[in-house]
Amino acid sequence: MIMIDSTEQIHGICLELAALLRARGERLVVAESCTGGWVAKVLTDLPGSSDWFDRGYVSYSNQAKQSMLGVNAETLARYGAVSLQTVGEMTRGALEQSGADLALAVSGIAGPGGGSQDKPVGTVCFSWQMASRDPRLEQCCFVGDREQVRLQTVDHALHQLIRLIENA
Repeated sequence: MIMIDSTEQIHGICLELAALLRARGERLVVAESCTGGWVAKVLTDLPGSSDWFDRGYVSYSNQAKQSMLGVNAETLARYGAVSLQTVGEMTRGALEQSGADLALAVSGIAGPGGGSQDKPVGTVCFSWQMASRDPRLEQCCFVGDREQVRLQTVDHALHQLIRLIENA
């Protein structure tokens, strides 16, 4: 299990991301499910975040994913809310709705219930996407209680977004 100091480590990641986005003159949109707005919260904790943070969508239900982000009902029925296909559609929809330059989406099973043999508790799907590019997709399985799974999700989402920007 990864132990993360939620106060200092996440804050440091946010500062690094903010500096990158500000230097590039880019704006970020986030679409969250299992984290319930936690990514948006830690980003907007930073003074001046309005310079680079456009908006956040909390699309916890399938209906919200469809109505807010344009996720296809067929995708949800075939692959489920926690799937690479769904998070890919979430970033696409977030970019289309917002006009931002970069999008991040997460959907997962934080627990303690809701898991299955194919998608156990701790399964989280991620999508990172730059406007006019294909999304980068990843599925992880984190270990820990609900809080720890969600915290690891926020940490991983932000770290990988920084990597995407640095490698662009």
